[in-house]
Amino acid sequence: MRLAFSLAAFGRLFFALASHLPLARLTHTYRSVCNGAMRTKTHITKQPDVTRDKILEAAFNEIHRYGFQAASLASILANTGLTKGALYHHFPAKHDLGLAVVDEVIERILAETIFIPLRDSPHPIKTLQDILRGKRGKPDVVELGCPLNNLMQEMSPLDEQFRQRLNALMQRWQDTLADALRRAQKQGQVRKEINCKLAALFIISAWEGCVGIAKNMQSTKTYQQCFDQLIEYVLSLAK
Repeated sequence: MRLAFSLAAFGRLFFALASHLPLARLTHTYRSVCNGAMRTKTHITKQPDVTRDKILEAAFNEIHRYGFQAASLASILANTGLTKGALYHHFPAKHDLGLAVVDEVIERILAETIFIPLRDSPHPIKTLQDILRGKRGKPDVVELGCPLNNLMQEMSPLDEQFRQRLNALMQRWQDTLADALRRAQKQGQVRKEINCKLAALFIISAWEGCVGIAKNMQSTKTYQQCFDQLIEYVLSLAK
């Protein structure tokens, strides 16, 4: 009788847990019987939040095309097929969503395409040249511009939280590049008299300037010519 009661109790308990926990997170439930009492332990593993990721991707695309202030939550929802309730569950306000785009989407793009390759490279100057040549070969950025720079121009003068987050990304970019140049300097690939911190600042400023001017002119030719000169500057660091 006790065993039958325990199995029945276990069934009711598992059903209750499964009803209140997301299926993707409920990974294992088990029982132990001690002095006739049922004890349960639930192991939960954190799974990627697909809904949140969909919202962030749609928000990034909307903000990149129209800017943060003109970005439409209705359009973002239409592109995700989600409800307002799903949006506000993750992001109580549009401002929260915009900051998350900076912190989670733009940061990830920079990390994957620039920060990590430079940090992990045993040959940082070659890696930097490869990154710049890769960017030169993808002039699609001319149409909408750099999402980081767009938000800096639009939001930094208006919102301190945006300014701080965007500035933190720019500072990380400069620090990562300066460190890569210092490693190259130790390898004899950058002249000893070069101030790596200032060189990094100049490279990033020229990089963003190339994109901004080409966007304003809607000129792929201007974009590529500008990047050609930037690549030449990087090569000159070793001469």
